[in-house]
Amino acid sequence: MLLIFISCNNINENDNLAFNQFSKGSGFFLYNYRTSNFNKTLRIYYHIPQNATATTPILMVFHGTNRNASDYRDAFINTANTKNVIVISPEFSEQNFPQSNQYNLGNVYVNGDSPTSNSLNSEAQWTFSIIEPLFDYIKIQLQNTNTKYTIFGHSAGAQFIHRFLMFKPNNRVNKAVISAAGWYTFPDKTIPFPYGLKNSILENSSVEDFFSKNVFVQVGEFDNNPTDSNLRHNEFSDAQGEHRLERTKNYVDFCKQQAETTTFEFNWTFHIHKNSDHNYILAAQNAANLLFN
Repeated sequence: MLLIFISCNNINENDNLAFNQFSKGSGFFLYNYRTSNFNKTLRIYYHIPQNATATTPILMVFHGTNRNASDYRDAFINTANTKNVIVISPEFSEQNFPQSNQYNLGNVYVNGDSPTSNSLNSEAQWTFSIIEPLFDYIKIQLQNTNTKYTIFGHSAGAQFIHRFLMFKPNNRVNKAVISAAGWYTFPDKTIPFPYGLKNSILENSSVEDFFSKNVFVQVGEFDNNPTDSNLRHNEFSDAQGEHRLERTKNYVDFCKQQAETTTFEFNWTFHIHKNSDHNYILAAQNAANLLFN
């Protein structure tokens, strides 16, 4: 059984914990995700525009490797106010979700870089499994009536959300922006996970739902530095391309070709963001134009 509640332990007295339909402007609250033998508390940063109603759309924003959820929330405040959008930015801290395994790879395996059937975590312990209950909690607190939500993830956040869409196919995502991931899990059953699906629990699964989602894949025109310190390099990641721009283009091309081969519906669009590198603020601005114009 899944229990979700707000915890008030170990916080400063000035921390803003109020979160309900009367919470306007910016703040954060603590959200506790608890299942058997698994308990994670996250800071959830939010911005609620002054004219928000029960039907105001909900955008979930997923930060990069710096785990700076409040900055990512701030990057969408102007969009929230002008387009009337509720912004929710969960913080997957290094302390609670260490290294790439528990964030980027969703904690599906004890070690996602070396998955085995014996090291598969229960689905309730996946980081991916936090998102849908969080959406339900937000709906209840805000008395929001939306049945779908929108997601944006940049860099490590883009790694998280494209895998989330694959591993949680019954998600209620309406639109998604996958922005400049450093490398990808290709829906290729001949390449070992996490670079493909071989030897993972998705090896015999269909990607039809994944391809049918309304997905925008974007990357900066100048996000082409092969020596970026946050860019993974090994035989599998380098086979995807030398840098984010090349890897992203190759990823979309592969997915499009696979959809055509399998005659699956393909609702993705690819955008190269002009005059942009790996800047998350510029990425957020471009994503806002794609999602809410």
